[in-house]
Amino acid sequence: MTARLRDGLLTLVTYILVLALFFPIFWTVLAGFKTEGTAVAQPPVLFFTPTFDNFREALTNAGYTGFFVNSVIISVCSTLVAFLLGIPAAFALGLFPTEKSAGTLSWVLSTKMMPAVGVIIPLIIIFKQIHLFDSIPGMIILYTSINLPLVIWMMRSFFAEIPKDLIEAARVDGAQTLQILIGIAVPFVTPGLAATALLCLIFSWNEFFLVVNLAGPHASTLPVYIAGFMTSEGLFWAKMSAASTLAVIPVFIAGWAAQRSLVRGLTMGAVK
Repeated sequence: MTARLRDGLLTLVTYILVLALFFPIFWTVLAGFKTEGTAVAQPPVLFFTPTFDNFREALTNAGYTGFFVNSVIISVCSTLVAFLLGIPAAFALGLFPTEKSAGTLSWVLSTKMMPAVGVIIPLIIIFKQIHLFDSIPGMIILYTSINLPLVIWMMRSFFAEIPKDLIEAARVDGAQTLQILIGIAVPFVTPGLAATALLCLIFSWNEFFLVVNLAGPHASTLPVYIAGFMTSEGLFWAKMSAASTLAVIPVFIAGWAAQRSLVRGLTMGAVK
């Protein structure tokens, strides 16, 4: 097999995989412009008159603004708190490892291994006892604990790529640890910060199981709002698709705005 043929086949397979991954999103967006009858028609209707009624209803439906604001506050605040706690830990583990560092990293990772359904009952009891049930601070704390292992693991690998000579030179010049972290290390791994932040935002924005069990009308987020289109009267597929499309747009915009830093961050360390 020639190199040109191999490259052509690889490109073809890549396009097929991209189309396969993108198709569910495309179909959801398309369904948002259909009527309820057209959206569930069998065989699927490909040619139809678009309507914006589903998007209009999703935006004007009672409570949408509250769900959206909750999603923004919880996602952004939990990401910021996870960074404030995780970056110093990742900095220490990446640049100043000790004999206990491997065990610490394993312990941090182990906190992600328990299925959410396995801890939901204790969480409900604890949240009710400390008055954090159905509260935005409670969800911020919970989402921070979810994002913290991701921040530590990802940022630790980025910090580990910083040349040790650079750190030693800063120490010789009299820089303290905090000055090295803020003035040298953080600017050096800015692409990694962008990639990690976007992943944390996506995980927080999309999380459903915990919020639907630990939050009520005061702290629920957009995934709960979208699930509300599944009612005892049936599944309003077109309206749910429109609401899902609206929920995806902010994340899509954030990813597009940070795409350069995201690609650099996700490939840091792959090539010198």
